[in-house]
Amino acid sequence: MTIEPLGARVLIRPIEQETMTKSGIVLPETAKEKPQQGLIEAVGNEEEMLTDLAAGDKVLFAKYTGNPIEVDGVEYIIMEEGDVLARLKE
Repeated sequence: MTIEPLGARVLIRPIEQETMTKSGIVLPETAKEKPQQGLIEAVGNEEEMLTDLAAGDKVLFAKYTGNPIEVDGVEYIIMEEGDVLARLKE
């Protein structure tokens, strides 16, 4: 199934946080925070978008923003383009 966001929205696949800290401590499920980074899977109408976000961009977003959905066992978040805080470049 293909998901195509409408308007100035983006579809993001959250990147799960590590289960172990850099010092080797394993974090239990209750200590994990909601993901704040993700990969853009699709963008809405490019004419309505104010930014040049594109599929494949790694982005940073607020913890409790967007609408979570699950399709074929994969979790996504659909959010307004303005809820994306930053693009992460390596």
